[in-house]
Amino acid sequence: MAEEKRGFFRRLVDGLSKTRANIVSGIDSIFSGFSSIDDDFYEEIEETLIMGDLGINATTAIIENLKEQVDREHIREPAECKKLLIDSIRQQMEVGVTEYEFENRQSVILVIGINGVGKTTSVGKLAGLLKEQGKKVVLAAADTFRAAATEQLTQWAERAGVDLIAGQPGADPASVVYDAVAAAKARNADVLICDTAGRLHNKKNLMEELRKIYRILEKEYPEAYLETLVVLDGTTGQNALVQARQFSEVAKVTGIILTKLDGTAKGGIAVAIQSELDIPVKYLGVGEQIQDLQKFDADAFVNALFQLTDASESH
Repeated sequence: MAEEKRGFFRRLVDGLSKTRANIVSGIDSIFSGFSSIDDDFYEEIEETLIMGDLGINATTAIIENLKEQVDREHIREPAECKKLLIDSIRQQMEVGVTEYEFENRQSVILVIGINGVGKTTSVGKLAGLLKEQGKKVVLAAADTFRAAATEQLTQWAERAGVDLIAGQPGADPASVVYDAVAAAKARNADVLICDTAGRLHNKKNLMEELRKIYRILEKEYPEAYLETLVVLDGTTGQNALVQARQFSEVAKVTGIILTKLDGTAKGGIAVAIQSELDIPVKYLGVGEQIQDLQKFDADAFVNALFQLTDASESH
């Protein structure tokens, strides 16, 4: 497991290389280019972070925090600010341990997201991750509008070694969830993961569909803890933030799965989402393999971004 985590960290380091070029090189040139800490110095850092997709909210908080510490510790040299800046970014991204409550009890994870963001793939990988923890997992193929979704999920279910409940193509997603709840109860599953369709351009239908699903879960499975995760494509940067905001208007979103972080210059969006929406990023995806989805770890992310040695490697 530690080996796997190390492997994931290395893939994260590689995956964030474009984001690093986008943010870190800019920051480094500021630290080496300024001889004193003044308004221009802060402005340059601010601009670099915003251009790096960290978002206005997070950037403002990071800069304020940095200014306070510089004043408090009477720092004069720009180079001495670097560690403070990194720590400040890290603080913006902390995910509390309570955020994974669904691991500790019988639960339903509803996964939503528009087509093309890697939603079905994330459902499969998440099933594999929870199965590895020794949990009994049932998958529900409730994305019945996209013909390939059920086929894709069937392959992932086989790969992860978990049960799959599916309906006919075009079936009512809520009825698939209903059947899946019955199966999860009968099989005494720890976690039921529902893959649902996400069509933001048709918000009204999406709202109705989700409402129906929530109603069924409340009625048929009230004892289960409900987690709603939105899958976002990291390569879309600020657009991912817009999507997250729209989904949180139609569903009780409790967390984010951020995919396709390998090969994007927009990895800073992970910081922005957490700060702007107050919804934690809970999982990161950096590749195609089943082990390429892991829990989000602020330390590992910032260490990978700034190419510091990974804290988890020293344990």
